[in-house]
Formats: sequence, C-alpha cells, structure tokens
Amino acid sequence: MGGEEVAVVSGVTLRGFGWRHAGRKRWAVRGVDLRIEHGERVLLLGPSGAGKSTLLAALAGLLPEDSGEQSGTVEIDGLDPRKARERVGIVFQDPESQLVMARCGDDVAFGLENRGVPTDEIWPRVDEALRRVGFPYRRDRLTAQLSGGEQQRLALAGALALRPGLLLLDEPTANLDPAGATLVRSAVAGALDADTTLILVEHRVAEALPLVDRVVVLEPGGGVRADGTPEAVFDVHGDALAAEGVWVPGRTVPSRRATVAPGEALLTADRLGLPPRLAETDLTVRAGEALAVLGPNGAGKSTLALLLGGLLRPGSGAVTASAELAGRDARTPPYRWRAPALATRIGSVFQDPEHQFVTGTVFDELALGPRRTGRPEAEVRTTVDELLDRLRLTALAAANPYTLSGGEARRLSVATALATAPRLLICDEPTFGQDRRTWLELVDLLADLRDAGHGVVTVTHDAEFVAALADRQVTLTRPVPADGRPAASTGGPS
Repeated sequence: MGGEEVAVVSGVTLRGFGWRHAGRKRWAVRGVDLRIEHGERVLLLGPSGAGKSTLLAALAGLLPEDSGEQSGTVEIDGLDPRKARERVGIVFQDPESQLVMARCGDDVAFGLENRGVPTDEIWPRVDEALRRVGFPYRRDRLTAQLSGGEQQRLALAGALALRPGLLLLDEPTANLDPAGATLVRSAVAGALDADTTLILVEHRVAEALPLVDRVVVLEPGGGVRADGTPEAVFDVHGDALAAEGVWVPGRTVPSRRATVAPGEALLTADRLGLPPRLAETDLTVRAGEALAVLGPNGAGKSTLALLLGGLLRPGSGAVTASAELAGRDARTPPYRWRAPALATRIGSVFQDPEHQFVTGTVFDELALGPRRTGRPEAEVRTTVDELLDRLRLTALAAANPYTLSGGEARRLSVATALATAPRLLICDEPTFGQDRRTWLELVDLLADLRDAGHGVVTVTHDAEFVAALADRQVTLTRPVPADGRPAASTGGPS
C-alpha cells in the first residue's frame, strides 16, 4: 500500500447542533453551541441521556444523513465530520463493536493499513500503541479470547496508533479493573502531543480530571449547561449538577447494606470452572444478601455470572440450586431448566445490554418476561410502568432499545431482569454508564430486592457501588495452570 500521512490538528465548532434519531420523537441532543480549540482537553459531562455519546458520534462522522434529522452544524476544522474522518480517532462505549480482526495485532494494524501507512512503519506503531495501553498479550492473541476490559484496551490502542488530531473517548475505563483503568488514563496522558484535541466522556470524574483542562456540561433539554475550568464549573454549579445526576467530585453516596443476616443458600458452586476462562471456584449465594464479584479483567467474572445464571454448561464442577429455588427441577442443574422457569428463578443482566434485547420497543422489552410467564396483561402493564418510572425510561417507552444511549440501555437491561421478580438476580456491571441520579436509583432497586429476601450477585469494578451495597465480596484471580483449588478468595465488607 502506498500513501503518505499528513499531520493534522483538529478544532471543533458546533452551531445550534442537534440530532434526532429516525423514529424518535425526542431529540438526542439539541441547541449545542460550542468551540473547542486545537489541543484543548475537554471533559464532556451531563446526566445519562443528555446526548454525550450522540455528540461524539457526530464528531466522528458516524451519523449518516439518512439515519436521523440534524439541526445546526458541526465542523472539524471547517469540514463536515463525514469528510474529516481521517483526522479523528474514537473509542466507543462497547469496544467489541469496533474490533474487526481475529488477532489483536492485526486489529490495531487494520486502521493503519486502510490509511496507507507504509508497511515498514505499521508494526512498530502497533507495538508502541499496545505498550502504551498496557496490553498484556502478544500480537497473535485472538481477540475472541479477550475479556471486555481487555477489548477496551485493544480498541484504545487501535485509535492511538492512528495518531489522530482529534481523539474521542466514550467511557474508556468503564469495563476496566482499577489497575487497568489507571493504565489507560496514563496511556491517554502519555500518547497526546500538544496539538492533539481530546474530548472525553467519563463518569469517573475525579479520576478523569488530571487529563483535562476544561469541562463542558450538556443540558438534557438542549444546549450547554456549564463551560469552563473544572474548578470554576464545580465551584459555581457543583450542588445543582450533583442533584441533576453529574458525578461531582467530593459528593458521597449513602450506604444500603443489609440490616439483617442473610437467609438460606440459593445456589452452591462446587469446583465450578470453565477452562481456560474460569478456574475452579467454590461459592455460595444466599437469599437476602448482595454479593459482589471482583477481580482483574480476564479473571472469569462474566463467565462465572453466566454459569451461576444457568446460561452456560459448566466445564467442571457443578452448580446446585436449593429446593426452594429449583421447585420442580430440584434434581436438575440450572443450565438445563426451561427458559420460562429460569426467568422467574434466576434473572441475568449481561455485560453488553444489547445481547439481551429482542423486541422493537422499550415497553415490549420489559413486558416480554412477565407475558411469557403468563401474568395477566393488566399486571404486566402495572409492572412495566413502575419500572419505567423508577429507572427514568418513561419517555422512551416507544423507542427502539437499540437506539438508547449506553446508560439507558444498561438500565433497560436491569429492568428486564427485574420484571419477572426472580428469586436470584445476577448482574454484570449494572452501574455502567449511569449518572449519579440513576446510579442511586439502581442501588436502591437492588437493595430493596435484597431486603425483600432475594439474592443479588453483581460483577463489578465499581468500588463505590461495592461500598454502598455489597454485604460480602468474592475476588477472583486470573486462571493459571495448577492442580490446586479454588481461584477465589471470599470475605466480608471492607
């Protein structure tokens, strides 16, 4: 491949910009007037659903004209973003959606090859990008073998390898363990030169502040709520922003730990494993208890959640349900239960919300589980309306689930599991993409479920969530070839 790269710098101008997705009554973002100069580092904030991800997609040139309605203008150095894509690098909320090759090194090289970078420059740049994000594997590692957090680091490496003039990061540390998140933030800080413009969407505001020199807050109803240095914005608007859902540094959250001892065991895992994804693990899940599953990326946390939820057949060991949970299936392991029975006994929330959406509207998605279990339609509607209201999804009842923001999709996925009132709820990163207000509502929902005698298991990297809700913790370690057991350590609240 021939071709020569031209160094570019990228400033951003929006004049009355707005976007409404096709088929939606509500504008995703509207009335935004904003100028971001070359080399500025901007943290883009706003409550879930304020349009942050939509704005980033517009800047990346990823909103086709026939996919919605635009108002105003958006430009990258005077160009329509659709004509300036080579100036821009982006990392999405869902890194899996932008991995295209089977091997990790090839995936990072893909963009360089498409842009005509000379062959002898490609692999040194691939190796440099992988090193900067702390990627722990060789180039020939299969992308299908990566955890969600590892995928996110790889996607960031692919963006950094392009040396973009404008780098857009949409929740770049959302699925990372604390050590991995620190590596990514360090990678971002070290990878940007003086002319690189950065726009970052991040709910971990305190950790993100060292990367930026400016904060812009979007107003959910349209326009920009606040714009200035972090100190100025939080000093003047901090209390109001916290009340509206922004994670303002220094604001604490209330604890919702259980006030009574847990009840009987609902599930027991004995030497449960799925090589090479999960080492053999012993675990007990109890009624009336919120159990947090922690551990580094690649330790098998999501695999454990699927095994406990009856959605994967164990490779070793067994999952045994109590007689009270199993009902007629007392002699049958959960992975062999029929779907309607499983839905009312064990509810699961996947790491990727879109993997569990099957209908065309938010309302129907929530109604699906209760309808399948034979509830009367009036009862179904009451259940759905209550969940829509509690999780601030009422205005989106008629929307297609696939058009929701990342935070909205996560709340919907939790609500679909809650709709059947399962005896045990298993959630994989339930607070991903949430503003402060909806985060607190999710904590209250799960705490209420726990306090009503249900079991709650959460796979999470969210330390504040663990501190607020978890009654007990289990920490997994990365699987290693060994004869010993198990690869988990358990303990109470810390």
